[in-house]
Amino acid sequence: MQPAAACENGVISILTIRPITLKVANAYVVQYHRHNQLTNGHKWFVAYYDGERLCGVAIAGQPVARRLDDGLTIEIRRVCTDGTRNACSILYGACARIAREMGYKRIITYTLASEPGTSLRASGFEDHGEADGVSWNMPGRPREIMQETAQGPVQKYSLGKKRRWEKHFSTGRG
Repeated sequence: MQPAAACENGVISILTIRPITLKVANAYVVQYHRHNQLTNGHKWFVAYYDGERLCGVAIAGQPVARRLDDGLTIEIRRVCTDGTRNACSILYGACARIAREMGYKRIITYTLASEPGTSLRASGFEDHGEADGVSWNMPGRPREIMQETAQGPVQKYSLGKKRRWEKHFSTGRG
């Protein structure tokens, strides 16, 4: 993505999407995300910078829901920002462009049902309705549902109702 210039209060900033390591992206998520912790599944990750200041990260991976994992669908697992204006929309848009260029046909992500999805709508995603959040801790496959953090133990996964958002790509570029 070409750097963009923004001017706020007479200060010009250079805004760019750049690569980032999973270790740095996950550390950022742990520090700033309101309700999710780090993720271990990934295909790629990108960062949004204002000059040299890291403003946000996005982590994309194969869909968690097995029935959606068709090899041509990618899931944005985390988007996390420090509140920089339009950073979420820019990261969603960057992920969509990367997915399209890599040949994916669909990109999906989830929000809590209580979140409006403004950045997703601005990035061309469509609301595909409610998806139940269920515990990954099942009798046949027990999972740890709590995780130790610097702030104390937290639930690893949001179990409440979520909304699935999708963006489809045509077979041609454009």
